Amino acid sequence: AGFSTALSQTPSISSISSEGREDLQVNRLETQIWIKPDIQKTDVDFSEILNAIQEIAKDVNIFFDELEGVNSPSKDDDSLLHHGNLTSTSDDASRLEVVGEEVPDKNKTNGLYFRDGKCRIDYILVYRKSNPQAEKREIFERNIRAEGLQMEKESSLTNSDIIFVKLHAPWEVLGKYAELMNVRMPFRRKIYYLHRRYKFMNRIEKQISRFRGWLPRKPMKLDKETLPDLEENDCYTAPFSQQRIHHFIIHNKETFFNNATRSRIVHHILQRVKYEEGKNKIGLNRLLSNGSYEAAFPLHEGSYRSKNSIRTHGAENHRHLLYECWASWGVWYKYQPLDLVRRYFGEKIGLYFAWLGWYTGMLFPAAFIGLFVFLYGVTTLNHCQVSKEVCQATDIIMCPICDKYCPFMRLSDSCVYAKVTHLFDNGATVFFAVFMAVWATVFLEFWKRRRAVIAYDWDLIDWEEEEEEIRPQFEAKYSKKERMNPISGKPEPYQAFADKCSRLIVSASGIFFMICVVIAAVFGIVIYRVVTVSTFAAFKWALIRNNSQVATTGTAVCINFCIIMLLNVLYEKVALFLTNLEQPRTESEWENSFTLKMFLFQFVNLNSSTFYIAFFLGRFTGHPGAYLRLINRWRLEECHPSGCLIDLCMQMGIIMVLKQTWNNFMELGYPLIQNWWTRRKLRQEYGTQRKTSFPQWEKDYNLQPMNAYGLFDEYLEMILQFGFTTIFVAAFPLAPLLALLNNIIEIRLDAYKFVTQWRRPLASRAKDIGIWYGILEGIGILSVITNAFVIAVTSDFIPRLVYAYKYGPCAGQGEAGQKCMVGYVNASLSVFLVSDFENRSEPTSNGSEFSGSPLKYCRYRDYRDPPHSPVPYGYTLQFWHVLAARLAFIIVFEHLVFCIKHLISYLIPDLPKDLRDRMRREKYLIQEMMYEAELERLQKERKERKKNGKSYHNEWP
Repeated sequence: AGFSTALSQTPSISSISSEGREDLQVNRLETQIWIKPDIQKTDVDFSEILNAIQEIAKDVNIFFDELEGVNSPSKDDDSLLHHGNLTSTSDDASRLEVVGEEVPDKNKTNGLYFRDGKCRIDYILVYRKSNPQAEKREIFERNIRAEGLQMEKESSLTNSDIIFVKLHAPWEVLGKYAELMNVRMPFRRKIYYLHRRYKFMNRIEKQISRFRGWLPRKPMKLDKETLPDLEENDCYTAPFSQQRIHHFIIHNKETFFNNATRSRIVHHILQRVKYEEGKNKIGLNRLLSNGSYEAAFPLHEGSYRSKNSIRTHGAENHRHLLYECWASWGVWYKYQPLDLVRRYFGEKIGLYFAWLGWYTGMLFPAAFIGLFVFLYGVTTLNHCQVSKEVCQATDIIMCPICDKYCPFMRLSDSCVYAKVTHLFDNGATVFFAVFMAVWATVFLEFWKRRRAVIAYDWDLIDWEEEEEEIRPQFEAKYSKKERMNPISGKPEPYQAFADKCSRLIVSASGIFFMICVVIAAVFGIVIYRVVTVSTFAAFKWALIRNNSQVATTGTAVCINFCIIMLLNVLYEKVALFLTNLEQPRTESEWENSFTLKMFLFQFVNLNSSTFYIAFFLGRFTGHPGAYLRLINRWRLEECHPSGCLIDLCMQMGIIMVLKQTWNNFMELGYPLIQNWWTRRKLRQEYGTQRKTSFPQWEKDYNLQPMNAYGLFDEYLEMILQFGFTTIFVAAFPLAPLLALLNNIIEIRLDAYKFVTQWRRPLASRAKDIGIWYGILEGIGILSVITNAFVIAVTSDFIPRLVYAYKYGPCAGQGEAGQKCMVGYVNASLSVFLVSDFENRSEPTSNGSEFSGSPLKYCRYRDYRDPPHSPVPYGYTLQFWHVLAARLAFIIVFEHLVFCIKHLISYLIPDLPKDLRDRMRREKYLIQEMMYEAELERLQKERKERKKNGKSYHNEWP
């Protein structure tokens, strides 16, 4: 009787106007509450009937009939709109309040709740009244309410054309979709078991603990008192189930699902709501792409600043806590609160910061060893025989390094460059190159272990990504051809194999063309270097004239950096065009394809000039009298008399510093300037006092949205830095130190940007860092090859080794100390007859300033016969010995390092043993706990039935 009475009072769905739609939602709730006692007193399960009728009502709401469009007074349903009234409470909202429950005034004014002060805002949609897509929005919002979400609208205080749609998910909706999405929630606190220890070990541990008591506290650990008790990390979790809701720890239904989870559930619903009649007219993303809505985002949890100190008054919200314990510059030396980051921003962003923190921590030993190599070069500088001979070679006259304008020069003039070269190219360089190759493998292997621990702590072990939706562009292109999806069993658009192959071929051709553009840019830099070295040699200023080669290298690097930054803008547009041309099926396929192209473009763009300097500069120049020329005009550039390594160091140092400085400015400086300009305009229009009274949704709307590509820019910057740190590290041992200093700043910059300058991104889940891990492995393999070539080809390590064992004073004795290097400089230089110069290469001066008479001979770096030998300027036997030693070193170095890398990756398991044991024990305990909880519930029900006088035979247990 109660059920039929309540049903008769429910109005007809098709006759409800826009003003009564919210009342319908209230009536549904009241009907459920009023019927519940009658259901408990009868043997008939009316809940199933009620659920079926509600599903029918939802279907009626979703049905796009014309009656509601006629009865609706406004296309955008402005009956829910309140123009800037932040504290007023509507009658519809007040009907949902429980009698006798007081709502804090703070909830009504802080902009995080509906006007009733009870319903927390889980999601914000923004649109403009002037937008013509009103009908789609109306249908979309009608179906949102049919799904059970509650809605309020608010006009902007600064622009009446902007409308904010506030969404709230009630407990029933959260529970339903949490079960569908397999959201894991805490149900029992963890029990930690200590391993059995012997008395001797206990005594040792007590003594160690006493000793630690005298030591200062670990300064890098966060103060546990300031961090909230993250309950889900201390509890066993299981997929949420409404049937077993009594198993879960629910102190308060409003806070059981945290804000990030609530927003994720609401976003999941919005992605599956229709906005128009049609097969593919569904989802919020399509409405954002066609301009129906201007923005969609979850709210930040209030302000990140507070008048009161966090130490005395505590944190006002999680955003404030993150700012004080994570994004503030004063805590740069402390560990990151990763659990809090994960709780606020989601697992995907949490994993990025976990990886960045792990990478930064692993840079400490690499930076220390690199600094040790550099300091070793400093301490052994005065004992280096090669540097001494260069500085004392006042009687050795070197041939000009360019045509006509470059003069003859003494070898001793390059004394400073020889000493600087020794700082990076010394006996410890080979050890450091091997160490960095092994370090890259250890870093990746231990990151897998670290990721496994994080995945376990964050309940990502058993998490599998949902079947992804097909991209709208793919559906629109291939909607005519369909085939059955083997997973879902539903028909879906299909791309023919021939069409896919043709598109991939065109895309690959585009990639090859852009790489050719990079090579052309490098060729332009080479021509610049060749032309300007003569110009600087004839410069009026003595400082530039005497250091013409260094000036050429420095200006060429700066110009190369400008070209790199300009081409990066072009590459992004080309990569976007080629990726869309391929028509990937899903968003993840699109993201992986775009990521691979952008990385390939930027990697080639950033490192092409470095590869040229490392492996081609000064290698194919010919010799005096027979120089090789570009287009038979420009003489190819030679290395400095002290070697080519100084050019490579300058290239890496300048590019690395400028690139990291520019990236940090664009990451933080650009959003800061944009947000400052927005705040300035608001202050000018409304004053400072009015601005402080803006609700949270208005403040967040004025922040910058997260990048369209998500974390792509952050990962790309760090991966390119990882390449710089490993690929040419043998030439620049200080690269890990520069990377470490940058990353310490980068962590706080990114944290500050996420907390203060960007809108709160949607909390999304991920198990790992995706395709970036494969790219890191590829860079690790490439670094072994490049470092082998840098040591063998670019540096003078192999020629010195060959001289010490074969041609020096210690030849045949098996020694290679500094005393064995006596005479190396003279042996590495060949003799040239000045009269054999070509007409266009002959210098303007005859070198009479050195000895008072014209020079007859000059020296140059090479292993060639003298001019009066039977074969003038032919290669000597020492050249072939050096070449054979270089090839042998490359082969031995690569095979040795690769064997070490594979051995380390084999010996280090991906899953720590203690974690594997914890996972097995947890699985066992969860089964036991679920059984005990179910047994306890059944026994409790049995006692209640006995009290009520009801008993059943053969009852279990």
